[in-house]
Amino acid sequence: MYLGLDLGTSGLKGILIDADQKVLAEATAPLSVSRPYEGWSEQAPADWIGAAEKVLAELAGFGLGSLRGIGLSGQMHGATLLDASDDVLRPCILWNDTRSHVEAAELDAQPIFRALSGNIVFPGFTAPKLVWVAKHEPAIFARVAKVLLPKDYLRLWLTGEHVAEMSDAAGTAWLDVGKRDWSEELLSASGMRRDQMPRLVEGAEVSGLLRPELADRFGIPSGAVVAGGGGDNAASGIGVGVVKAGQAFVSLGTSGVLFAANDGYQPDAATAVHTFCHALPGTWHQMGVILSATDALNWYARLVGAEPQALTADLNALEAPAKTLFLPYLGGERTPLNDAAIRGAFIGLEHATDREGATRAVLEGVTYAIRDCRDALAATGTQIESLLAVGGGSKSRYWCEAIATALGTPVSLPVAGDFGGAFGAARLALMAATGAGTEVAHQPTISAVIEPVSGLRAAFDEGHARYRAAQAAIRGLT
Repeated sequence: MYLGLDLGTSGLKGILIDADQKVLAEATAPLSVSRPYEGWSEQAPADWIGAAEKVLAELAGFGLGSLRGIGLSGQMHGATLLDASDDVLRPCILWNDTRSHVEAAELDAQPIFRALSGNIVFPGFTAPKLVWVAKHEPAIFARVAKVLLPKDYLRLWLTGEHVAEMSDAAGTAWLDVGKRDWSEELLSASGMRRDQMPRLVEGAEVSGLLRPELADRFGIPSGAVVAGGGGDNAASGIGVGVVKAGQAFVSLGTSGVLFAANDGYQPDAATAVHTFCHALPGTWHQMGVILSATDALNWYARLVGAEPQALTADLNALEAPAKTLFLPYLGGERTPLNDAAIRGAFIGLEHATDREGATRAVLEGVTYAIRDCRDALAATGTQIESLLAVGGGSKSRYWCEAIATALGTPVSLPVAGDFGGAFGAARLALMAATGAGTEVAHQPTISAVIEPVSGLRAAFDEGHARYRAAQAAIRGLT
């Protein structure tokens, strides 16, 4: 057996698989977020341990006597600060905390950060959070002996080891992403030292062994390994088998992600594309991120007093975009705009715009935002040859047809199942425990392939051009 633990923002999930990657059991435990001030987002690391204890106890009821490896996945960028005794100094500052926006801009203004990290320094990244702590909580900063990412604090509890892996470390703004090592220069530029960083491993490497007391407590054989694992999106890439150049997935969740694997390191920070290490050695990945995907549809559904699924179920064959245009910037936008202030808009409303037409406009607007991500990735040289769709929005055939047509790329839909971060982490555990390679991370069985509607390609190209013009027109107005 192999176990994947995915430490999300709203909960911790465990998936147990066998040697043939059949899911044997699952368990989840909820987590809550504290928001003491505007823009703040924190969690108590002790709550992660409590959640892990609940998940392991539930899975122990199934039986963990054949468990050989554990893999970890989790929310990226969080700053977990430990003193010399490994005691937590303050609540973890999470990925969606924006308090360090000033510090992020100051670091990003130093050319060395984009040059070595390959990315814009976003407020959610780890480095600016430590600069904020140094400025606003100097007594705490003076006691920082180690900084761990959220899933790596879970690893410390599991193994007693301070270890991070490449995909998660790439989101700190302290990693030389091309060299896959901590950068002394980036650390120094943000007031940090290398000895405050954890040891680095690759995602499919052994990071440590499960502590004997935990093995005894949960009925796990001694010597069970803990794999490096991956950041949430990299682990999801392992879960859906996006591990080689040309392979990609689009995730239509609350936010939207276009994730592509790369065999080489080809950053272009100015596009607001994330270029990170993948969870496999010698492999990188790029992500375009949009902040509102199904979130935009859910917002519109609330506006018109309907269920999102009912709105999309009313749509039949894909239609050419009409005059009504929707820009899905309900909370700013990441790729390619990097604009926290821009807000959304309906444009081209007319008497003929009905509920169904506005629903189509919302789906089209998110689709155009994903095309913006595809174009940003293409500007770095990344080509997408195969595309899988995952997440709640992928249940809408109309939406998937729109994406296939707008991108000119067939969209493959996996069979029902969970191929997310926990499943990817379990695959990494299997690799670490057995020495297996990327053949383990094959793509899931495909239930349907949605082809572009060739007769509507030109109409979607024109719609996207209008979307880009509207995007430029509303910046500064909203």
